[in-house]
Amino acid sequence: MTAEQVTDYASRVLAANPGPMTLEGTNTWILRAPDADTAVVVDPGPMLEPHLRAVLDAVAEYGCRVSTVLLTHGHFDHSEGAAWFASQANCPVRSVDPAFRIPTDHAHGLSEGDVITSGELRIEVLPTPGHTMDSVCFWLPQDGSLLTGDTVLGRGTSVVAHPDGALGPYLDSLESLRAFANSPAGVQRLLPGHGPVIDNPGAALTYYLKHRKDRLDQVRTALADGHTTPQAIVEHVYADVNPTLWPAAKRSVQAQLAYLNT
Repeated sequence: MTAEQVTDYASRVLAANPGPMTLEGTNTWILRAPDADTAVVVDPGPMLEPHLRAVLDAVAEYGCRVSTVLLTHGHFDHSEGAAWFASQANCPVRSVDPAFRIPTDHAHGLSEGDVITSGELRIEVLPTPGHTMDSVCFWLPQDGSLLTGDTVLGRGTSVVAHPDGALGPYLDSLESLRAFANSPAGVQRLLPGHGPVIDNPGAALTYYLKHRKDRLDQVRTALADGHTTPQAIVEHVYADVNPTLWPAAKRSVQAQLAYLNT
């Protein structure tokens, strides 16, 4: 089997695109009810044909066909291979951003309250703008699993990708997800777009919120100390971070400054 079975309803195929921002690589998720003959694929990943074929092979090994492709957001490491994959699987692609939909009509968008079904599988759409403004999460109530894309990573923290994203909506999304994780809904785990599964969703989301608020305080202090440009703030606030990550940190600082200036 080319896929790692993670839960009764979710298996993972890891793309060979490791890096500072993608960790071990992009997690492509195959969602299916036990013994079902259809599956939903979330985030086919980059245009790496061996990876995309591995996902197709995994679905075939389950004895399934792909009914739908879903995208958590439009960043290329999640979406670049979607059109090729959908053409091979002969299935639609649904996303918030019309640019990635196949077909491109409104019916293949993703909105709050939407439910995607595939056999006995139920997938509920939770909009979570912030990392990017088209970011969504997918809730599997039968499985207790919440797919988070890049809104919450399996290790470390996510970047608010200014200008694609915005810090205010991201903080609101984290608050909403924490409330949902701590509700009676039964969220047992987070299945992220990169990195390992998170088995303590409430604690992870609390950490994410604290980290963001601490960084905001550090940016406020840097501004008060006369560090007024994004680059100067990065060098001051992110001095303990590997400089290879400073370009991403600069985008986060730009998002923080935009938030503080509203």
